[in-house]
Amino acid sequence: MYNPQLETFLRVADAGSFNRAAEELYITPPAVIKQISSLESSLDLQLFIRSPRGLKLTEAGKSLYRDAQYVIQYCKDSVVRAKNAVEDGDRVIRIGTSPMTPGQFLLDLWPSLHAHCPDVKFQLVPYENTPENAREILRNLGQNIDIVAGPFDQRALETWHCSALELSREPIRCAVSFYHPLASKELLTVEDLHGENFLLIRRGWNHYLDQLRDDLWRDHPQIRIVDFDFFSIQVFNQCENSEDIMMTIDNWQHIHPLLKTIPVDWEYTIPFGLLHSPRPSATVKRFLNAVRTVLQL
Repeated sequence: MYNPQLETFLRVADAGSFNRAAEELYITPPAVIKQISSLESSLDLQLFIRSPRGLKLTEAGKSLYRDAQYVIQYCKDSVVRAKNAVEDGDRVIRIGTSPMTPGQFLLDLWPSLHAHCPDVKFQLVPYENTPENAREILRNLGQNIDIVAGPFDQRALETWHCSALELSREPIRCAVSFYHPLASKELLTVEDLHGENFLLIRRGWNHYLDQLRDDLWRDHPQIRIVDFDFFSIQVFNQCENSEDIMMTIDNWQHIHPLLKTIPVDWEYTIPFGLLHSPRPSATVKRFLNAVRTVLQL
């Protein structure tokens, strides 16, 4: 499912030498060197700096090391999920989870949902929240992941080729560092944002946030809107490490321990729900119907 040379690469990186890695892999040092050379050649990257004192990862090697760990673990987890699917048949709901798409609120609902579909099991599938991963997962819901919880609009659903069960209209909040002067407040007014940098995702990602952007530009030019491309932990880090203020929702209030989520005295909201395949399986349909019943949607 992945290039096995990646596992050899990880073993060499951890061992710091071809000989030690060869001993751990029960193959010869020339075989290890050949695999690493082949990997470097296929990637057109130098992964190691060779010296008499041993091997040291290049910057490219360090980057690949982090990603290779994730790729290998994800592939191994995929095999486990596939085996579980065979054993459990069509009775498992696979919920994609990442910092931006937490699954805890569904787990909180589980005792009530269980009464409506007692034979269905939850399986949490963690994934790295990158633009590429998000697009791939949302466009292929129903294959490795059945449900992802998050904000959306109709344009996003059409772009991602998926459907959604709307659970709520989440009030748009502001996140600030606990060290920000506004962190002492329990409710913000839009005037509190005057003179501040306001982190807002780029235009076109969500209609409801675009409406907020347009209204702020028109009515409150004193607010400096700073664009970012994608909701990720890096943006939350940027908010915490600066004096910036960031748009957020209550579902994300536990993503960063040093950020405070504060309500704002405005009426802006964003749809939040369960994203799923336009052609969900019978089990997913049962699960969605159970959610509708429990939440009285």
